[in-house]
Amino acid sequence: MTMPSIYTKVAEPLKDFVVAEEAHEQNETNIHSAVRDILYEIGEDPQRQGLLKTPDRVARMFDELTVGYRTDPIKLINGALFDVEYNDLVLVKDIEFYSLCEHHMLPFYGRAHVAYIPDGKVIGLSKIPRIVEMFARRLQVQERMTSEIAHLLEEVLQPQGVAVVVEGSHMCSMMRGVKKAEATMTTRTLLGKFHDDRELRSELFAHIAKDSGN
Repeated sequence: MTMPSIYTKVAEPLKDFVVAEEAHEQNETNIHSAVRDILYEIGEDPQRQGLLKTPDRVARMFDELTVGYRTDPIKLINGALFDVEYNDLVLVKDIEFYSLCEHHMLPFYGRAHVAYIPDGKVIGLSKIPRIVEMFARRLQVQERMTSEIAHLLEEVLQPQGVAVVVEGSHMCSMMRGVKKAEATMTTRTLLGKFHDDRELRSELFAHIAKDSGN
């Protein structure tokens, strides 16, 4: 099975979402010097005690928050595709995610709801949250992340339909700019039967809203 280059940027995948221990310092990188430059430009002293290790902490933070660039989707799924005679709704909802807006590099976070109608094949339950995590752990916009999750599942499973609904809160509009802390954003990608069948869409949205406080 091969994937388009949109899904992975390096050949060597990580086994999992693993981060370095807090005590471990990375080798000097461009990120370290860039963080020191930023501290200086905003009027701080990069050499004061509280900031001495900040460049290393920030570099390791970006390693963790952008691990999706270094995650191979084939390795991630790891063959967890199973032949099953089931052709009704499969929904995994309320999947927490945390990502970084590519415009301001501030966090956005929320919940993803992922559904599909199998066509003779299902995917292991744990793989759906991991796929969400893979695309979230990149510089993103919510619209693209929603589409990427849906299209990867469509390619891997070739189901009768895929639906992804994402609800997000964006720090770039909460703590700066318009400063609207209660505003949320909802995006969705509907493929196959979910796109064509209004009754099926209504059933899906009812399941998502159930017990979620909506």
